[in-house]
Amino acid sequence: QVQLVESGGGLVQAGGSLRLSCAASGGTFSTYITAWFRQAPGKEREFVAAITWNGGNTNYSDSVKGRFTISRDNGKNTLYLEMNSLKPEDTAVYYCAARRWYGSSWPEVQRYDYWGQGTQVTVSS
Repeated sequence: QVQLVESGGGLVQAGGSLRLSCAASGGTFSTYITAWFRQAPGKEREFVAAITWNGGNTNYSDSVKGRFTISRDNGKNTLYLEMNSLKPEDTAVYYCAARRWYGSSWPEVQRYDYWGQGTQVTVSS
């Protein structure tokens, strides 16, 4: 019954910035991990960044580390992805995902139970 809705995608020039949002509803997220994934045409869905809802611990893929920042607003039940220094290779559909997680390591993509519909990010050169 958890629902996730992404927004904020669009067209931006290389070097520019974009902020994605994911509105979450239908659950209590204090014990959840939330994350951003992306999928380019012809490619598998890949991990971008994750954050624990309660403690705010973060994890980033090497390709975005130092450029993207994941955050969440507990009061608004909203997940964010601040994307800076965008590159054409960042072009993809971006998805937010969530799951209740009790493990000691970060979940893989197949472990996430709930997904948004995705928002398109296109970076032009």
